[in-house]
Amino acid sequence: MGKLYCIPTIPEIDKFLRFSEKYNAGFEYNEFFMPNLLDDSFSLNKVIKEYMSVRSDRSEDTMHGAFLDICVNSADSKIFEVSDFRVRQCMDIAVKMGLKAVIFHTNYIVNFRLKSYINSWIDRNEEYWRQILYDYKDQCIYIENMFDDKPYMLAELAKRMADEPRFGVCLDVAHALISGSPAKLWYDTLKPYLRHLHINDNDGNEDLHNPVGTGVLDWKEFDRCCKESVKEPSILIEVRNFGNLKASVEYMQENKIYPFG
Repeated sequence: MGKLYCIPTIPEIDKFLRFSEKYNAGFEYNEFFMPNLLDDSFSLNKVIKEYMSVRSDRSEDTMHGAFLDICVNSADSKIFEVSDFRVRQCMDIAVKMGLKAVIFHTNYIVNFRLKSYINSWIDRNEEYWRQILYDYKDQCIYIENMFDDKPYMLAELAKRMADEPRFGVCLDVAHALISGSPAKLWYDTLKPYLRHLHINDNDGNEDLHNPVGTGVLDWKEFDRCCKESVKEPSILIEVRNFGNLKASVEYMQENKIYPFG
């Protein structure tokens, strides 16, 4: 079954370490997408050292990369330069910490359906992520749907990158739920390319990051998708605190939801 992940925090690190040991769970570090931290080298290095000091084996751990205002497909050289700088900052952190993978977002303009824009987004992303994978040979890259209304652009990028074993899709099921497209369409379209999943629950309107089982997401359909995937995707329970993580796991175990069923 797919590996389980949680988001640790320094104040409650002991709880997350015990959780990791109990469930053989990886950590997905969630501080390193924040621009104010990336711009503060002292604080940044302090956070890195704190995590490295409490967790000796990080070879299966992941991190969320920068996504705010990132546009690696931009034709504006200045915007691309800053976006590339942020991506490489995150990749350098992953190298320093010895992490397995970094998750980035699609970040395209939703409803901009001009064919030339769509083709350019796919072409430029393919070129860019191939270069990043070439430059960082020990890390995987997973691209996550953000406010995408349909899965097709991400699926086409993943199809083109299918020859690269360190590239894959991170499906955020809560983002898919509020996208306006059926969850089944997301699951079935991206199924061949899934490597990682972000899960939580919401009311169908807002990305609330609530515990699994407390919203309107169909978890039986989610379970079916995971079990039919080409590979067994890893799972991050992406909730806001340890209590919500615990509640999510209890619900998933009780209802035998992947990766507990």
